[in-house]
Order: sequence, then structure tokens, then C-alpha cells
Amino acid sequence: MQRYFCTNKLDNKFILNEENSYHIRKVMRMNIGDKIEIVYLDNTFLCEISNLDNLVEVSIISDISKYNELDKKITICQSLVKEEKMDLVLQKCVELGAYSFIPLKVRNCVIKIDDDTKKIIRWQKIVNDASRQSKRNIIPKVLKVHTITDLVKLDYDLKILCTVNELSMSLKNILQNHKKCDTMIIVIGPEGGFKPDEETYLVENGFISCKLLDFVLRTETAGIVALSMINYENGR
Repeated sequence: MQRYFCTNKLDNKFILNEENSYHIRKVMRMNIGDKIEIVYLDNTFLCEISNLDNLVEVSIISDISKYNELDKKITICQSLVKEEKMDLVLQKCVELGAYSFIPLKVRNCVIKIDDDTKKIIRWQKIVNDASRQSKRNIIPKVLKVHTITDLVKLDYDLKILCTVNELSMSLKNILQNHKKCDTMIIVIGPEGGFKPDEETYLVENGFISCKLLDFVLRTETAGIVALSMINYENGR
């Protein structure tokens, strides 16, 4: 059953926005009486389509809320990569429970962004679609492009820096030592890796150096692997 996020509630009805209304009418080709799920203020409702004119309206049948988010709010901080790779990171990490995303600009990034506004709008749309498809209770946010200096100012219970350093701790050991953390950021380097001074700077400012696997992962794979391991450790 299709799921949509909605912010417009009127009595016992929801009024969907233009994008979702178009998707229901033109893409899914739904009809009056068809049932969909609506997420509103973290609650989920079974609804029936009652109006397909202009903005789609649906009537509430029942509250079917089931909160299935991770117990930790995890931010994936992905160094800037080519478009198709960033799309993959966003889609799959949403499916695996990421709470938010931070695009990161470092010296070895293969792409440069002069104006990040259009990019963030595009990335947020990808996240919105992935959230609907994977039946999330929330829509993760894509934040503005950060630099290394920006990162050290952020407040998280646990800060993880993914690296290929042989002396780094495993993610499993880090999680076992920080079981009570509620917020976490996982920082992933670009295709060429971090410069040594960038990595040192982050470690000196509270980030824990972490080696995910003995294999060397592609940058677009690291966040997916990290979230998969966290889901496994939490028994999901």
C-alpha cells in the first residue's frame, strides 16, 4: 500500500500537496475509494481517497500507527561525490534508517559546488521519495554543505570517522562502548580519502576513528555498510 506524508489535516480528512496529488492521479492512477497510508505528525493513518480533483483529499479510516524508527538518531555525513553516487547514498541510507544527512566538502572531493541550494532541493526530493517508498515515520533532512571546521562545532553523543587506518576500532566495539548514546554522526570521506591533517583534526576534536571492514570500501558503500551493521547490532 502506498504511503504519503501530509501536513494539512482538516477534521477527519487530509489534503495532499501538489506533488503527492500528481503521483496518486498520474503515476499510480488511483481511483475514488482506493486506500493509502498517510503519515501525519509521526502517526500513521489508513485512509480512503475521497476526492481526486486538483489536490487529492482522503478520509481517515483508522489509526494504524507503528513507530519503526531506529532508537538512535543517526546523521550520515557524506563527502561530496558524483551525482549518481550521492543519489545511491541518500536512497539506501534512508531505507536503513538515517535520521539526517550532511554533505561534506573536503580537499579531495572530486566535485565542487558553487551554489548548494539547488543541489539540496534535489537531494531532499530523493530523500522524500525514499522515505515514502520505505514506509518511514519521518522524512530525514538534508542539511547545508559543511566543512571540516563546521563539523567539530556540532553536538552529538557519538562522533564516528570512517577510515582505513589499521589501528582504528571496529564499529561493533565502538557501539558496545557507547550503548546509551541517542545521537550519532558517521563521517565518510571522499573517493581519495581524507588528507592526513583533516583526519587528525577530526580525531583531536572528539571523533572516533573507525574501520568498518578489512576490505577497502567505496565511499558510496561506507554509509550503507555502517547503517546495516548498526541495524544488526540493534537486532532489527
